Amino acid sequence: MFTEKGIEILSKYGLNNHTLSTSHEALRCLANVLLLNESSRQIFADLGFVSKAAERLKSENRDDEFLISRTLLLLTYKTNVNFEELTERHDLTGSINEHIARHAKHLDKKGRSESQSGPMEEAAMVETLKLMFNITHYYPSLIARFQPAIEPLIDLLLHSPLPTTPLQPPITYIINALLNLDLAPASQSSEPSSEVVTSPLFPPANQTKVVDRMIFIFNGALKDTPDRDLDAAAAPLCTLLRRAYELADLETKAWMRRKLLPHEEDRNQPLGKGESLSSRLLRLSCSPGLPTLRENVSCLLFELSDKDADTFVRNIGYGYASGFLASHGIEFLGNATGARNLGSEVETSINPVTGQRLSAEEGRDGSGGQEMSEEEKEREAERLFVLFERLRATGVVDVVNPVQKAVDEGRFEEVP
Repeated sequence: MFTEKGIEILSKYGLNNHTLSTSHEALRCLANVLLLNESSRQIFADLGFVSKAAERLKSENRDDEFLISRTLLLLTYKTNVNFEELTERHDLTGSINEHIARHAKHLDKKGRSESQSGPMEEAAMVETLKLMFNITHYYPSLIARFQPAIEPLIDLLLHSPLPTTPLQPPITYIINALLNLDLAPASQSSEPSSEVVTSPLFPPANQTKVVDRMIFIFNGALKDTPDRDLDAAAAPLCTLLRRAYELADLETKAWMRRKLLPHEEDRNQPLGKGESLSSRLLRLSCSPGLPTLRENVSCLLFELSDKDADTFVRNIGYGYASGFLASHGIEFLGNATGARNLGSEVETSINPVTGQRLSAEEGRDGSGGQEMSEEEKEREAERLFVLFERLRATGVVDVVNPVQKAVDEGRFEEVP
């Protein structure tokens, strides 16, 4: 089957005028051959069957969609197939858009329509989504051709049933398909009476609906996805959330900050210790085993702080912020001791290192904890002194050590 003759026979039975059952069996064998043997893909292309495959994708049959999308997907790897030419001659991107739109129509607001549900329906959609992602990745010039697919993709994201661990197919492939598309608002008319044009991520009827769904999926994934799968599964969704924040208006940005940054109740203890979404994000931002997601989450938190280093430190504390700022060569002035939490937009006095509210720290009046002994105070002062000196030693962080400042001002009392 891996020979030129074998591939030619399978292609003829699969793509020429044979019965549907015969065609599907041949296409299944052909797809397996192309998957298992890389060189067979170029042979298939050289035999001149690619155009027939692209034309066949116009079929509304779900088996056709599944098998042809998988075949074309494999041809995006290590072949000289020109997908721009396929688009011009056979409207390949138009066929993909039509399939995505049909899948979206099969979902109502409560989930998948019973009359159209089935394993092949979802399998066909997944293959088409993967093909769409690869084309937009390898052929950026074709991205604009997929604009009609954006709203159907968003409908699929909103209404597809979610499993217990939400970042699974088809959700992961819907997110991937959206990643490379131009989600910015369409060009607005110059007419004074024209309506304000927004990104399709923010539908006028409910501007936060799509992003709220994304955050809900993200939160569920962080709770239920095993760490070994989390880096690859959640990073694309985090990237999409960052893109949404970039495109959002001021009101929606404020809403996203309230959703994703620490709240006042999170500051009852050192940040990152709780089980809220913001606490999970902070723990991920310094997780050594999740390099892609760690960087993505850190960038998200920095962007939620409007890319301002001091605001970033105020929002999440020196402990979480310093590593990101140092690794990216970003300076901050250290004026973060009277922090303002953009998530709750409430002025409060917090520990600049841990992000905990000072009034909630153990050993302070009204905290409910016991007063620290003199030895405990001395150890805590020494710990803070070392921490601040380490921050200063990076050469990036310009911050005044409060312990050293207290000594210089004569407010530090030596214990006999």
